[in-house]
Amino acid sequence: MSPIETAILDALIELQRAVESLPTANPKPNLLALFARIDDLANTLPADTDPTFLHYLRKKSYEKARLYLKGRDAENQVGNCRHVD
Repeated sequence: MSPIETAILDALIELQRAVESLPTANPKPNLLALFARIDDLANTLPADTDPTFLHYLRKKSYEKARLYLKGRDAENQVGNCRHVD
């Protein structure tokens, strides 16, 4: 895994934790900042990045992107676009 992919995975895990904490968090976490960080990191990925991973990020399928980076892409379900989205 590249350093950029590692940073994206870290941000995706942080986002997951922040979302899980929403019911009890006070103050609420700033999800927009996490979304922006993920987008900024995704924009730095090289051109030869796996198209499936890029698709997940473009479609904001963050759970699927997280599973992909953890080597668990086979667990992802096919989306409406007929792509594992």
